[in-house]
Amino acid sequence: MDAYDGDSHAPQGPVGSGEAPPPERPRDSGVPAPRGAPRGPGAAPPSAALPAVPASALPSPAPSSAEPERHPSAVTAGDGSEAGSGDGTGGGTERDRRAVVVRPRPDQDGPPGGEPAGPGPAGDSTAPPAARRAGVAALSPRYQIGAALALAVVAVVTCVHLGMVFLSVAPANTVTKQHGKAIEEWIYPEFEQNWKLFAPNPLQQNIAVQVRAQIRTADGDIDTTGWYDLSARDGEAIDGSLLPSHTEQNELRRAWDFFVATHDGDNRPVGLRGALSEQYVRRIAVMRLYREDATGQAGTVQRVQVRSRTTNVPPPEWSREQVSDKPVHRVLPWWTVTADEAAGGVR
Repeated sequence: MDAYDGDSHAPQGPVGSGEAPPPERPRDSGVPAPRGAPRGPGAAPPSAALPAVPASALPSPAPSSAEPERHPSAVTAGDGSEAGSGDGTGGGTERDRRAVVVRPRPDQDGPPGGEPAGPGPAGDSTAPPAARRAGVAALSPRYQIGAALALAVVAVVTCVHLGMVFLSVAPANTVTKQHGKAIEEWIYPEFEQNWKLFAPNPLQQNIAVQVRAQIRTADGDIDTTGWYDLSARDGEAIDGSLLPSHTEQNELRRAWDFFVATHDGDNRPVGLRGALSEQYVRRIAVMRLYREDATGQAGTVQRVQVRSRTTNVPPPEWSREQVSDKPVHRVLPWWTVTADEAAGGVR
C-alpha cells in the first residue's frame, strides 16, 4: 500500500462532492517521501505526519443558529443546500470537516444566523456606538429647562438694557416723553453715555475736581483741611499702569459731568436728577477723604466742599490760536455729610 493513499475503509464522496481524491502515484515512482514520514507497508497516511496546528489558529466555531460553514470549493445545490462529502449524511472525513467554511447566501446582507458582520467573536455587534451628547443636550431634562430659563432671562435683560440705552441717547420722542423717568432711573449714573469724543468740538480743557472738609476731632474741635486734588490722585494711579482701574479712570470724571449737566451756573439743581448728582459727588468725596486719612485718629467728617479747577489745553506751536492759561474755579457750597456717610458707610 502506498504511503500517500487515503484510508481504504473511509467512505468516498460522490463525484463533485467538493474535494477530489488525491491522485495516486506509482509505488516505484522514485519520488522521495517527506523527511520524517514513515516508509513501507502499513505506514500511516500523510495527514498523520503533518505538523500540529495550534488551537488558536483554527477558525472559531460558528454559533448554533448559523448554518454550517462551507469550503469555497464546496458545491452548493440549487436549493441552497450543499452536497455532503463522504457518506450521504454529510459527515465526510476529518479533513473534509476542517475544510468547511461559511459562505453567505446572495440574499443575505451578512453572515447567516442574523448576526452582524464584524471581526469580533460570534454574536458581537460591530455597529458604531451612539454619539455622545455634548453641551446642554447632555444634561437631564430638569437641568435643560433651568438652562433654557436662564438663557431666556439673560436675553430679555440684554434686550431691555440695549433699548434703554438707545432711548437715552435718541432724540426726544413719544416714548421718552412718557417713560423718561423710568429711562433715567435705569441709565443714571452707572450707564450714562458720553459722546463728547465724537462731537464737532471735542473737549479741550483739563478739569480737576478738588475737595476739602471740616473734621470734628476727638477733642470736639472743628478743623478745616486743605484742598485735596482728587483728579491728580487718579492720574497718578493711572500713569504707568498697564491695566488701570475703571473707577480711577471714570468714576470721578463721570460724577462731575453728571453734576454739571444737572445744575445751572449758580450751582442750583435743574430737574429731578440734581439732588441725585449732589449725593453721588458727595459720597465719592467722603470716601476719598477717608482713604487719604484726612480725618486723622478718631476724627469724623462733618461737612465737605467741592470745587473744580479748569485750565485750557494749550494749542500747538504752529497754531495762531490764542487761549488763556489762567485756571478757572467753580466752588460749590458746603454740603453737610449724613450720619451714615460720616460713620464711614461709604468706605
